[in-house]
Amino acid sequence: MKIIDAHVHFSHIASFEDCAGRTSFVDYSTQGYLREAKLSGVVGSVCMGLAECEKAGFPDAGAPTPMLADLSEDLPQGMSLCAGINPHTLSDHSLAMTEELIRSGGIAGLKIYAGYYHFAITDPVYAPVYKLAEKYDLAVVIHTGDTYSDRGLLKYAYPLLIDELAVAHRDLRIVACHMGVPWVFDACEVAAKNPNVYIDLSGLLVGGAAFIDKMSANPLLTDRYRQALTYLDNYDKVLFGTDWPLAPMEAYICFCKKLVPPEAYDKVFYENAVSVFLNTDGRPRR
Repeated sequence: MKIIDAHVHFSHIASFEDCAGRTSFVDYSTQGYLREAKLSGVVGSVCMGLAECEKAGFPDAGAPTPMLADLSEDLPQGMSLCAGINPHTLSDHSLAMTEELIRSGGIAGLKIYAGYYHFAITDPVYAPVYKLAEKYDLAVVIHTGDTYSDRGLLKYAYPLLIDELAVAHRDLRIVACHMGVPWVFDACEVAAKNPNVYIDLSGLLVGGAAFIDKMSANPLLTDRYRQALTYLDNYDKVLFGTDWPLAPMEAYICFCKKLVPPEAYDKVFYENAVSVFLNTDGRPRR
């Protein structure tokens, strides 16, 4: 089975590097990514651009827009990029830089770190971002749910807030990251109601293979996720993602296979990411 990991990271973020070394036990490098991808059948991925100006600074108010990926000079083969948006450094100049990257064909979507940055997703500061995404038919990926930094504010990451945005921008393709965990039913309701809203399964668990295997065997956890997805009842709206390096690919794939019925595997693990982010030839949508 071919897999697209629709949510990975590939930036020098201190908390990610620490997690990779001490929690998820992932080789957070180009070779580590390529090794895991080959082992797991991951033929492509979508990287969420991120930057910090000072070590352990994320969410860093000074990070440039667009935030890209700087773990290596070039992205690994098969990896597309969602340019990260920092509302503090969003300006006419940074928007022009972002548009030039889009026009060059190197951007698959735009990423908003709701909750990490203390701005509502309906704040006027983001209006030019949505306009740009609509102009180029790009997905806007929005963090929802728990934040990996204790400096985030959960009120801005509540998945129900996407409902207002989706109604105001009916032509905007929106991906709610992490199924809004722990508010998974809220996220699934928003996706069920709004034809332009999708969810991804990344970041539901953070840890190494042994931890993920243990949690995967706990029905108190997996049943809740399955119930939310059953309520959604539309696997065309669900994208697989790992949040790598916060979890190893192979173990996380096995975990997500327990949440999704086998007849939906092709859609969830591959086809939906192509539809939302990529053209059929694997290039970013234009």
